[in-house]
Amino acid sequence: MPTERFTFDSPNGVALAARLDLPASGAPLATALFAHCFTCGKDIAAARRIAGRLAAMGIAVLRFDFTGLGHSEGEFANTSFTTNVQDLVAAAEALKSRGMGPDLLIGHSLGGAAVLRAAESIPSARAVVTIGTPADPGHVTDNFTAALPEIAAKGAADVMLGGRPIRIGQGFVEDVSNARLTGAIAKLNRPLLVLHAPRDEIVGIDNATAIFKAARHPKSFITLRDADHLLSNADDADYAAEVIAAWAGLHGGIKTPAPPPGAPEGVVRVSEADVEGFLQDISAGPKHHALADEPLAYGGTDKGMSPYGFLAAGLGACTSMTIRMYARRKGWPLDGVSVDVTHNKVHAQDADETNQSERIDAFHREIRLEGSLDAEQRARLLGIADRCPVHRTLEASSRITTALAE
Repeated sequence: MPTERFTFDSPNGVALAARLDLPASGAPLATALFAHCFTCGKDIAAARRIAGRLAAMGIAVLRFDFTGLGHSEGEFANTSFTTNVQDLVAAAEALKSRGMGPDLLIGHSLGGAAVLRAAESIPSARAVVTIGTPADPGHVTDNFTAALPEIAAKGAADVMLGGRPIRIGQGFVEDVSNARLTGAIAKLNRPLLVLHAPRDEIVGIDNATAIFKAARHPKSFITLRDADHLLSNADDADYAAEVIAAWAGLHGGIKTPAPPPGAPEGVVRVSEADVEGFLQDISAGPKHHALADEPLAYGGTDKGMSPYGFLAAGLGACTSMTIRMYARRKGWPLDGVSVDVTHNKVHAQDADETNQSERIDAFHREIRLEGSLDAEQRARLLGIADRCPVHRTLEASSRITTALAE
C-alpha cells in the first residue's frame, strides 16, 4: 500500500503531520478523511488498519495528528474541541488542493464528534461515519475527572491518558463541555453511519442511540459485536472498514467496490491486504474479487481460502462445468452436479512413479450427479470429468515464468 507523508498548516499556523494511504494501483475511487480518537494519533492500530483496508478496496485515506499530538507541532494544552474541528477543515482543504476533496468523513471517538461538527464546512463530503463517538463531546472529561479541580485552579495540569502524561488546559475543558452536537447532526444533510460496540466501556452505547435519534434519514446503525472502544482487535477494525466501504457504496453515492481497482481483463492480481498476517486481496479482472488467507494454525486469520483451496476450487468448478456442458449437449436429464475436492501430498511410489523419494500433489474428486440418469450415462459423465481443462493442466507439467515489475 503506497503511503505519502506530508504536512499542512493548521489555522493557527502550526504544521500538522499527515499520511495519505493510497490504493496499490489505479486512481482512487474515493477519498476519506479520518479523525482519530481523543489524545490518540494517526498511527493508532485502529486508524492504521481501517485506512489500510479501505485503501486496499480503492479508497484513499488521509489520517493526521491533531495539533500537539503525534508528529504534529503545537501544544496540546492550547487546543480545544473547536481547534480540532478547525484542524479537520484544514485537512480537507489540503486534500482539496491536491484535487482529492474528501468524499467521506470518518471519526473515531471524539474524532467522530469533530467530523459531525466539521461536516457543514466540508462541502465535498458526501457521507459521514462515526465510530464509538460520544453524543456529548464533554463526555471526554470523564477520563480525567479527578484532575478537573487542579486544571481549573492552575489553568492546566498533566493527566495520565493511555499510559502517558497529557497536559490538559482549562480552555479545552470549557470548550468541550459547552459543545453541542444535536443541531449539527440534524443539519448534516447527508447519509450517516453510526458504528458502536455494545460493550464499549469508555463511551457507552447510549451515545450511539442519541446520535442516531438526532440524525435525519438516510442514517444507519451497525453494532461492532464485542469490540472494545479502541478497536484493538484486528478483526474488529477490519470488519469496520469492510462495513464502511460497503455502506458508502450503497448509501453515500461513493463508488466503492470490494476489489482493489486496476486489474485488467485476463489478469489475476493479488495484493497484500494485511502486512502483519497473510490476508490477500485477489482481483480477477475489473469485476471479480476474493480473499485468500492461511488457517489460524499457520499464522493466518482464516478469512479466505488457502492457495491450495483455490487450486482445488478451480478443479472442482471446471469439472462441474465440463459435465454440465456435455450433458446439455446430449440432452440428458442431469438435474444437478456437485464436486467435492480434497488435496494431499503423497509419496511418488503411491502414484506408481519411479522416483520414490519425491512427494507429489494428489487431488481426489467425489462427483454427485442428480437426475434420472441411467448407469451408462453416469459412467460416461464420470469419464467426461477427466476432460476438464484444469484436470488436464494439473496432470501435465506446466511452465511458470516470473519477471520483476518496474
